[in-house]
Amino acid sequence: MTRFYDIDAANAVLTEVAPLLATLADQRAELIRLRDASLAAHSPSGGGSSEVDEVEDRRVRLRMKGVVDQMAAAVSRIDGLGISLRDIERGLIDFPALVAGRQVWLCWQLGETTVDHWHELESGFGSRRSLADLA
Repeated sequence: MTRFYDIDAANAVLTEVAPLLATLADQRAELIRLRDASLAAHSPSGGGSSEVDEVEDRRVRLRMKGVVDQMAAAVSRIDGLGISLRDIERGLIDFPALVAGRQVWLCWQLGETTVDHWHELESGFGSRRSLADLA
């Protein structure tokens, strides 16, 4: 069963969700950095393979797994709240809402202070409008 948010409920849950989204964005950036470092170490110009390189490679892979596990837990928490995570890098989420009997998305992204936008189910961020237009 879908949980529907009103504006007050969506804004209230931001105190929990906003830090999760900020952490997810940081973890995504770290994962990319670790991946790039690992790829550079394995490039032809990265030098030969040694025992030290193998130990470092295992360390990086374990760190990557740990970051992925932490990210999965945060995504699971957001999903458990009935919120749709749209973009980790931008911290973009949608809250399901009912307005005059039709379902819409209340739209918020990291850096905004409150939920002030919405869009139709079939459209996305590019089509979002001010809550003042919601009637």
